[in-house]
Amino acid sequence: MYYVHTIKDTLSVPPAYFGADLEEAATQVLRNKYERMIDRDLGVILAVFNVRDISDGIILPGDPSTHHDVIFDVLTFTLEVEEVVVGEVSELVEFGSFIRIGPLDGLVHLSQITSDFINYDRKTGQFTSRNTGKTLKKGDTVYAKVSTISIKNSVKDSKIALTMRPEGLGKPEWLTEKPRERKPPSKRGRR
Repeated sequence: MYYVHTIKDTLSVPPAYFGADLEEAATQVLRNKYERMIDRDLGVILAVFNVRDISDGIILPGDPSTHHDVIFDVLTFTLEVEEVVVGEVSELVEFGSFIRIGPLDGLVHLSQITSDFINYDRKTGQFTSRNTGKTLKKGDTVYAKVSTISIKNSVKDSKIALTMRPEGLGKPEWLTEKPRERKPPSKRGRR
């Protein structure tokens, strides 16, 4: 989920930073360049830190910036298919539930919330299962498994599909709840 990676890059420091401490200037430039970016191999880059080994700068003809080789660390977030995650329900819609997992939201489609038939009640703003009485509402903490991942160039364009159907997933209370007794159909009026 969360990882630390070391990156080596060439950094362009614009003239606006020439009077500042080189390490502070490099850190700010690298944060502006990398943070909130998605890298297909590393995932979402959350933070840049530990900027070190900054080389002496060179000036290229026609470019007022100084260019430095630099090594730094990044904190990243990435998911794997089949990984079990803990998240918070951030939004409910008629077709499913969005779950906040770190910096990303994943969708649990209506059919993947529980094995039981489930309804969305707009009045109460929650899903309720027909037979077991399980409920799901905004703010609930849930366990879900990553089904598919489609990482794009931005966080908002990336798609993550989740499931809570397998045993042991969903709200923690679902693991300890006893199923409700289902009433047999009424025989009144039948002959």
